[in-house]
Amino acid sequence: MAGTDPESRSVAGRLLTVLETFDTRHRRQSLAAIARRSELPLTTVHRLVHELARRDALVRGFDGAYEIGSKLWRLGILASVHSDLREVALPYMEDIYQLGNDAVQIAVLDGLRCLVVDRIAGSATMSVLSKPGARLPLHATGVGKVLLAFGSEELQDAVLDNLDRFTEHTITDAGELRKQLRTIKAQGFAKTQEELASGATSIAVPIRAGTGKGTVIAALGLVLPSGSPTIARMIPVMQVTAAALSAKLADSA
Repeated sequence: MAGTDPESRSVAGRLLTVLETFDTRHRRQSLAAIARRSELPLTTVHRLVHELARRDALVRGFDGAYEIGSKLWRLGILASVHSDLREVALPYMEDIYQLGNDAVQIAVLDGLRCLVVDRIAGSATMSVLSKPGARLPLHATGVGKVLLAFGSEELQDAVLDNLDRFTEHTITDAGELRKQLRTIKAQGFAKTQEELASGATSIAVPIRAGTGKGTVIAALGLVLPSGSPTIARMIPVMQVTAAALSAKLADSA
């Protein structure tokens, strides 16, 4: 990392140096990788990372690698990029919720997972794993598959290299999933069937930066009980809603 000697910086400066080693190409890192990129001694990095993890600014995975944690999301959501998205999307999410009282959520890409920025659910809504601030797997959720399908080849390669199984229906074959991602991108929506949780089906559509073929910046999802008779008719409703939301975001920019 360029700049002054990292060891001469304040504690706050060194903490930021550690966090700045994470970027789109380095979403998950080992302690050694963080030390190398920060140019800090491994013992210093170990102490700083431990403190960041204790405060949920970083989270340690099963493989020992670290990634950005929920504390930074809770702070980051105060930034206009997320607050504006939530503010503009909320009326559209409420319209969808009123149609069937099913859980409606909006998510954005967050490293190798998707981050639920907001969700609407009621007392009659089936229990779901997602809630605001939750980080969900890209390969086993509707919103995640949309973001993955429209993501970069680098992102797809990284995710498909490690496909965790959550239920017997989770797709863990990289070839099969890659084929499904091409279909999702072509048809403009994703559907999962009990791939993250038994009894839950999800459908999701892309939200774009503007109308037409603009860059996909988020995904709008709906979680319903498996076998719900409304699944098929809700797909075009979601697509029309996402198109209107994309246009509204473009007008608000």
